[in-house]
Amino acid sequence: MTGTPNPSSTGSSSPVRAQTKISVSDPKIMVNLLGAKDEILRLIERTVSSDVHVRGNEITITGEPADNATAERLFSELIELIEKGETLSVDAVRRTLRMLEENTSERPAEVLTLNILSRRGRTIRPKTLGQKRYVDAIDENTIVFGIGPAGTGKTYLAMAKAVQALQAKQINRIILTRPAVEAGERLGFLPGTLTEKIDPYLRPLYDALHDMLDPESIPRLMAAGTIEVAPLAYMRGRTLNDAFIILDEAQNTTPEQMKMFLTRLGFGAKIVVTGDVTQVDLPGGTSSGLKVVREILRDVEDVHFAELSSSDVVRHRLVAEIVDAYARFDAEQEQQQAANSVHAVPGRAANGRAGRRR
Repeated sequence: MTGTPNPSSTGSSSPVRAQTKISVSDPKIMVNLLGAKDEILRLIERTVSSDVHVRGNEITITGEPADNATAERLFSELIELIEKGETLSVDAVRRTLRMLEENTSERPAEVLTLNILSRRGRTIRPKTLGQKRYVDAIDENTIVFGIGPAGTGKTYLAMAKAVQALQAKQINRIILTRPAVEAGERLGFLPGTLTEKIDPYLRPLYDALHDMLDPESIPRLMAAGTIEVAPLAYMRGRTLNDAFIILDEAQNTTPEQMKMFLTRLGFGAKIVVTGDVTQVDLPGGTSSGLKVVREILRDVEDVHFAELSSSDVVRHRLVAEIVDAYARFDAEQEQQQAANSVHAVPGRAANGRAGRRR
């Protein structure tokens, strides 16, 4: 790679423009780097401040030195991703750009190639910086809370780490649990047996398991007690040793249920608690155990709170925008409620002076 100033733009009144050239010796890497019908190249051209021109195996970047450096780093990260076996997608490029804009110590190529689990050619890995930090926290702490909106991979990544730990024989069993029914676990009015009533609320956990293990092995592992999927109420009175325990939808636990669950922790066990504090379905006036526990355990060693945001959403692009729109709406509602709660004393003006009757 070489960078040379453009002499024609070195006047005192205009910024210095320079050129940086990147040579890509492998034609396959160049094809992947450009994308189908040059869609990745077009995205890069729209995003970076420098001008980008591709001819043959050479990429020429023209612009101010700082802008060129950013574009050069982007191409370097994308080339490394391809060299590590990745097939670039528009989403991967957007995530790489976002990480570079945040100017974090973690390199995008390292974040996006951190493999957790592979099955039948499909690899599960973090896709954002927040997800990578969440996965690292699970490795480094006994109890981790993954808190964030829908689509941020809170439960999915936790389950991948659980299966990884089981396969590595770091634990003997996986226990997956969640509040059986969002509004206080009231099952009595639902049709069917108790199992039939509970099953729909645990179905998302079964679905994730099928992505990570051979479907034919799951009934055998469950029959042996190696994998257990159960409602939260079934955890009471137990001590769980040598287990990876995941509590999903934890925003719908009461403070008492959260305390009960966390005190099930036994020797050689690890707990991951996931939830979205913006989607509490408990009856009115009931506090969320997930909200309360942050205040109680925030200074306890070996307990980590991983906060995920809309930038960590890996579903359809609109999901992140929906999350942000609801966050803005909620903030505006809170401001409006605060403003409405401030009333002038009847018969007096807002400045405290007596109001004049007319």
